[in-house]
Amino acid sequence: MNVLELSEQEIIRRNSLNELRAMGIEPYPAAEYVTNAFSTDIKAEFKDDEEPRKVSVAGRMMSRRVMGKASFIELQDSKGRIQVYITRDDICPDENKEMYNTVFKRLLDLGDFIGIEGFVFRTQMGEISIHAKKLTVLSKSIKPLPIVKYKDGVAYDKFEDPELRYRQRYVDLAVNEEIKDIFIKRSKVYSSMREYFNSKGYMEVETPILQSIAGGAAARPFITHHNALDMPLYMRIASELYLKRLIVGGFEGVYEIGKNFRNEGMDRTHNPEFTCMEIYVAYKDYNWMMEFTEKMIEKICLDVNGTTQVKVGDNIIDFKAPYKRVTMLDSIKEHTGYDLTDMNEEQIREVCQKLNMEIDDTMGKGKLIDEIFGEFCEGTYIQPTFITDYPKEMSPLTKIHRSNPDLTERFELMVNGKELCNAYSELNDPIDQLERFEEQMRLSEKGDDEAMIIDKDFVRALEYGMPPTSGMGIGMDRLTMLMTGQSTIQEVLFFPQMRPEKITPKDTPAKFMELGISEDWVPVIQKAGYNLVSDMKEVNPQKLHMDICGINKKYKLELTNPTVDEVAGWIAKIEN
Repeated sequence: MNVLELSEQEIIRRNSLNELRAMGIEPYPAAEYVTNAFSTDIKAEFKDDEEPRKVSVAGRMMSRRVMGKASFIELQDSKGRIQVYITRDDICPDENKEMYNTVFKRLLDLGDFIGIEGFVFRTQMGEISIHAKKLTVLSKSIKPLPIVKYKDGVAYDKFEDPELRYRQRYVDLAVNEEIKDIFIKRSKVYSSMREYFNSKGYMEVETPILQSIAGGAAARPFITHHNALDMPLYMRIASELYLKRLIVGGFEGVYEIGKNFRNEGMDRTHNPEFTCMEIYVAYKDYNWMMEFTEKMIEKICLDVNGTTQVKVGDNIIDFKAPYKRVTMLDSIKEHTGYDLTDMNEEQIREVCQKLNMEIDDTMGKGKLIDEIFGEFCEGTYIQPTFITDYPKEMSPLTKIHRSNPDLTERFELMVNGKELCNAYSELNDPIDQLERFEEQMRLSEKGDDEAMIIDKDFVRALEYGMPPTSGMGIGMDRLTMLMTGQSTIQEVLFFPQMRPEKITPKDTPAKFMELGISEDWVPVIQKAGYNLVSDMKEVNPQKLHMDICGINKKYKLELTNPTVDEVAGWIAKIEN
């Protein structure tokens, strides 16, 4: 890397790196550094009247106050921060004081990883701290972290630009202490859910992510190609059809927590790669699953937050079971005034037009109803509410309602105006299932690119017999959003999908050399802000000369400066 591509701080830190090595100190040592305590444990377990505890800790140096022969630093480990008191004579007990005077004071920087051995004490100001007896360099940071200052629990100069935070999550986690808590809670959501399922005797399984048919949901898949088999494969949009095959095979209850992929839009609640949990239990129906689901979510909320209430934006959401139940058609009637019961596709299309909705000819009856609900109803359900009994056309994998053949035994749980989970009394009639797949294919032929493809092997599995089964799927990212009070999905994903990083366009050295410029001077000119040859076109030769000669001097490049006339000659050669 050319030195001119680095900031001043980066240059200083690289020089410090070289100095450490010249002193015989490896800035990236290979040996294990043994620790025996974390910052949080030290503070929690400290007692003034006990013998001082000897500790070995490691972490990043996040702040430093040097006061001659004594200093205070703030050390950040994986659990939190703790103050460390360092004196020259403690870490340099012999005549050689370089470890303090040179290494600690001059060659170490904020963000560096260090190891500290010493004992715990309380300062005169009452702060539990570590009195250092030995300092070890563990890793040199050659790029400076953003400095976030904390005073009385309030953060100043925060690293808070969303674009930078999501793109550089490693920096976000290092400097914004509260961000780590979100992901700790995410882990608790997963472990609480697994605990709930495992306690019921249901088994966690894994099913294929690369599938020959993208089934189990209405969504647009990502397509790839398998070279050895010379066939297209789809990244799964749902694990449903494989999990049901396992129920056919004789398992009582199976679940999977895994990644799904949908080639669709991105917004505050959608990411093309997301985590979903699906569970299927034999001999159950959707009424049982509603009770099972609300108890599960109540348990998770208590395990994660210690209460059933969570603040999300301006809303306080209470996850205490039981939850309200409303049928889909009743919801549409309540919010639009139109009763869609017994209406055919044309009649529903007329209702959409009266409601001034944007629709097209590719939309079948189910899609039209879904659009009405999404636009006028969904966003109104803030508290957990089960929307039940969906029209048959919206639910190609769901059992017909036991009392109304136009409806299905399906529910979705709405929370904070968004769908959180989806569940059915699963369709296990192979003849009916094939007919519904065929209807989906007709929709596909009309232009609906989210319609399901016929999975003949799945139909064959049903022909061998699947017991009555209820299934439920829940978006883990959305669940985490709710449990942590976040309003965007990007906040609960370590690495959300991002657009490619914008790179400043630069002409190649060859283009500059065509003007008679030496290759050695090209990085200097670009450092001065003239990344393209055309950038120099209108510039005063005197100014360009001063700019590049100033950089040559500042960075001690020892290049032979051109004359003003030579610079003017370069500019003169630039074509219009």
